[in-house]
Amino acid sequence: MSSKLPVVSGKTLIKFLQSLGYDVTRQRGSHVRLEKKTHAGTHRITVPNHDQIAKGTLNDIVNKISIWNQISKSELVAMLKNM
Repeated sequence: MSSKLPVVSGKTLIKFLQSLGYDVTRQRGSHVRLEKKTHAGTHRITVPNHDQIAKGTLNDIVNKISIWNQISKSELVAMLKNM
């Protein structure tokens, strides 16, 4: 995998997820919960609304979005870099 993850804020990641059809359902402290109805059911994901999301956390979120939305991880990373 040569698709290097960009450094993004929670705010940017939330906007990106909303562009993919996710809706913010709730927030508790700095953690924002989003969900989207997909062919496989309802996907719920929690995003830390921090100035900079840790690489491991971002990697985990991107992997899950890739699986639930049937979009390749490299395509998601490219879309995220263009945000």
